[in-house]
Amino acid sequence: MAAIDRDVLSENVKPTNYDISLHDLELQGPFSYKGTVKIELQVKSPATEIVVNAHELKIHHVHISGQHAELQKASSISHDDKSQRTTLTFPRDIPASKAALLQIDYSGIMNNTMAGFYRSKYKPAVEPPKSVPTEGESHLMFSTQFESCDARRAFPCFDEPNLKATFDFSIEIPENLVALSNMPEKRINESKKGLKIVSFDRTPVMSTYLLAWAFGDFEYVEGFTRRKYNGKPIPVRIYTTRGLKEQARFGLKNAWQVVDYFSEIFGIDYPLPKMDMLAVHEFSHGAMENWGLVTYRTTAILFDEQHSAARYKNRVAYVVAHELAHQWFGNLVTMDWWSELWLNEGFATWVGWLAIDHLYPEFEVWSQFVTEAVQTAQQLDSLRASHPIEVPVKDAMEIDQIFDSISYLKGSSVIRMLSNHLGVEVFLRGVSDYLKAHAYGNATTKDLWTALSEASGKDVDTFMDPWIRKVGFPLITVAEEPGQIGVRQSRFLLTGDIKAEEDDVLWWIPLGLKSTHKAAGAATEALTSKEATIRDVDEVFYKLNANQTGFYRTNYPPARLAKLGAQSDKLSTEDRIALVADAAALAISGDGTTAGLFTFMSELGQEKNYAVWSQMIASLSNIRSVFADNEVVATGLKNFTLKLVSAATNDIGWDPKANEDYLTGQLRALLISTAGGAGHTPTINEAKRRFQRYISGEQEAIHPNLRLPILQINVAEGDKEAYQAVKDEYLNTTSIDGKEICLQALGRVQSTELVNDFLNFQLSPAVKVQDVHSGSIALAANPKARDALWQYIKDHWDVVHKKLSGNFVVLDRYLKNSLQKFASHEKEKEISRFFQDKDTKGFDRGLVQVSDTVLGNANYKARDEELVLEWLRSHGYTKA
Repeated sequence: MAAIDRDVLSENVKPTNYDISLHDLELQGPFSYKGTVKIELQVKSPATEIVVNAHELKIHHVHISGQHAELQKASSISHDDKSQRTTLTFPRDIPASKAALLQIDYSGIMNNTMAGFYRSKYKPAVEPPKSVPTEGESHLMFSTQFESCDARRAFPCFDEPNLKATFDFSIEIPENLVALSNMPEKRINESKKGLKIVSFDRTPVMSTYLLAWAFGDFEYVEGFTRRKYNGKPIPVRIYTTRGLKEQARFGLKNAWQVVDYFSEIFGIDYPLPKMDMLAVHEFSHGAMENWGLVTYRTTAILFDEQHSAARYKNRVAYVVAHELAHQWFGNLVTMDWWSELWLNEGFATWVGWLAIDHLYPEFEVWSQFVTEAVQTAQQLDSLRASHPIEVPVKDAMEIDQIFDSISYLKGSSVIRMLSNHLGVEVFLRGVSDYLKAHAYGNATTKDLWTALSEASGKDVDTFMDPWIRKVGFPLITVAEEPGQIGVRQSRFLLTGDIKAEEDDVLWWIPLGLKSTHKAAGAATEALTSKEATIRDVDEVFYKLNANQTGFYRTNYPPARLAKLGAQSDKLSTEDRIALVADAAALAISGDGTTAGLFTFMSELGQEKNYAVWSQMIASLSNIRSVFADNEVVATGLKNFTLKLVSAATNDIGWDPKANEDYLTGQLRALLISTAGGAGHTPTINEAKRRFQRYISGEQEAIHPNLRLPILQINVAEGDKEAYQAVKDEYLNTTSIDGKEICLQALGRVQSTELVNDFLNFQLSPAVKVQDVHSGSIALAANPKARDALWQYIKDHWDVVHKKLSGNFVVLDRYLKNSLQKFASHEKEKEISRFFQDKDTKGFDRGLVQVSDTVLGNANYKARDEELVLEWLRSHGYTKA
């Protein structure tokens, strides 16, 4: 994208170093602070104005000096709230210089919106010192979150990713608290009574969004890399508020191993002298890759071996690897502009999974990747409201909305497809060359393609360009003839109403034909035309897109899909997942049939793999959601679900066996949750029995892995007493994952009275803003609560907006999760009407995605309702 398409700062002034000092922090009441930033500048040509980014700051004094130029104070300071820019005007020209020094004295607020320099509330695990700041009944820690454009909330700066500089940082804090920043501590000086000034070493050249600092009542666990860097191992620490550090042991074990692993596969040593990580009690995202000081939501870095559900162990391992990948891919080499965010996030996602596969092969992460990453990306990318991986971004207000499944998950899926085609070893060699060529600088997608082309000897740019710059992805439709198959590519839309002008992209598609003997024809490797024929195909067994490495869906003739269902022994786990997911998506779009999907699923009833079951249940849950308003169809689908899972649920039992693997434990939780939700009486009774023991004080009555399904079943099947017991559990739990689990369970409420109570509760001060979406996901998936949730948003829009709009990431996530489960044309119009006179900047893209999703659901319901009912009748799942 040309720079003219970006609303950026002037190229006349470029920062080279920031020296930031913060002091006079008010740790009660207004939570204000004072700051001074001295910015070393290069000025290309004489000018009387300098424009910097600033947001929610008060600038008090400004002066500039430089080589052969006397000091001059700013004659005027004007601020534009909309652009978040402050213009500093001086009485005389600032001469061209390679060493001008701009000093700005300012003040700001340590806010509570999880952006910029902010405060987080928490309940201490142990008695803290009296000097730890408090707010109400909570204690406080302080940290930063600057990506994408919130460094400007903490200090005036040139807040664009390609305006890199070095940073010096110091902060005045209470003497018994701990301060952290990107680099090691340089010195501590005494300050006013009870205070100290902590200064840190200068950072490498980096973007403003990667600067970070934090302070609080911290303690840490420490490990060291096994490799040596500049002759010695690197210390790796995870900091927590006091009393939680032992829950950081698992994350620590992963961290030092991942630092070594990435140093090896990238061929570049980790470049900083330390690697710190910090658990933050309020966090808008999952984690943030600040160079040398990675910050995390607590559930993404802490794990209690005795009390945490095992799925959080998987999460911690992956998120740590993802963030550490950024230390090279994003931090050492940074995208030139936010339009190429995928270079950061897509790669870190893929290589994060690669690292976990290296450390924990028993997790079978690539089957999880197909279920979680590929399918989530394809769900969004099948909407008209999707966007290309490389998406035009004009200004700061647009950026946060592209931190989505396209940038992260489609980006990583396309990288997986490319690395499989080139070979992982060749691919990583090209990545290493790219990192070395652009270290401490900025780069573009074309730079990466150039490095990969040179490493592989293939023209990567040509065949990958449509995948990056065009919206959507292809559907391969298969036509069978004796001894051969025809394949045709077209864009896939969930609404099933593709127009000719929307189907003009010609993708390079690796076909990955799996068969018992080698087929013939140029398309056996890749489809590069709209249509092609593959000859000598084994009519007994074949499958396209082996292991689902290609980012596309495949539509087989109905008889072939049924036959593949009976040939699961010839299919990999990834193959089976993809067949289920494709069949479900094609049923919704109208390119396939729901009957075909149900028949295929019925063949997989003896399945033993967690990831395949996860995909089957996710697909079936979505279909049940679409038809939830039709009581006869809903009952038939519930009975079909019950039949599908009953045998597997009975077989797996309730209690883990000795040395049971991770995936079996996850499968047990999934089957119990699904069986209970489908009315499996033995499961419901056992869940109630264990719940009663648990709330009577027998904590061991519920295995940590089964807390969520047991709580869900009891809220859904119980009365007000069960609901209140789970609500009390939320208020009193000390488990790191406990509050998230309780919110997901409370969303299963069935009565109008309790639905309304939970709606009020989830937007009360008792629920942190970071967690509000957990409850809304559960409520939206609950047919008894979905309409009430939407009505609540309409009736209390001012409250919802005020509470969540301090951080548009949070508001956008809440609305998408709350509204996308509807399946009614009338409801889509109602949602559009409600927001048409509202200022939706910051979440407008999400609302369009909601509209597309609801329309797709509504079209599917209108088209297939009678057909689904007929299939359910003919197979004995409903008598009506």
